[in-house]
Amino acid sequence: MRVPRGTVAAPLGHNGAGKTTLVDILTTTVTQDAGTARVAGYDVATQSREVRRRIGLTGQFASVDEQLSGRDNLILIARLLGANRREAGARARELVEMFDLAEAADRPCGTYSGGMRRRLDIAASLVGRPDVVFLDEPTTGLDPAARSAVWEIVQTLAAAGTTILLTTQHLEEADRLADSVTVLSRGKAVASGPLPN
Repeated sequence: MRVPRGTVAAPLGHNGAGKTTLVDILTTTVTQDAGTARVAGYDVATQSREVRRRIGLTGQFASVDEQLSGRDNLILIARLLGANRREAGARARELVEMFDLAEAADRPCGTYSGGMRRRLDIAASLVGRPDVVFLDEPTTGLDPAARSAVWEIVQTLAAAGTTILLTTQHLEEADRLADSVTVLSRGKAVASGPLPN
């Protein structure tokens, strides 16, 4: 599976097909059993530190601290990535605006709707300005309006040159967002190719 810069690739498959495992391997959270994998030109097994410096990840479930505000979550992540206070605050402001979270930015995340939480989670994966973003079923459980908002975010990121790996069970989502798809079954790619415009 090859994913050119600034494109959206969608691994597809039923539950248990291997989509999340693929993301886990490519984000260096698990080691592959066989074969090789590279992200942004770096081998995930031997150059995991370099891979991690270049990626952002949004898993199937929100990973923000519900007791902190949205802004404080983003600042915390920026600080953990090495930004000073001023840089962290500026990046948090930028992402809060980009993801239309300004009105809720200073409220605890536990008060956010599912769609707002998802937008914050995606914003959190972008704090470090990654080259590659992994979105593991980012619209699962969202209502149609929230799903549409996530779709717009994905399209904006790709248009700005970010490479995106978007796992989904929804063919409509892949058709709307992906430049290419790879169909997985039992952990193996059984079909792969570009989607027509």
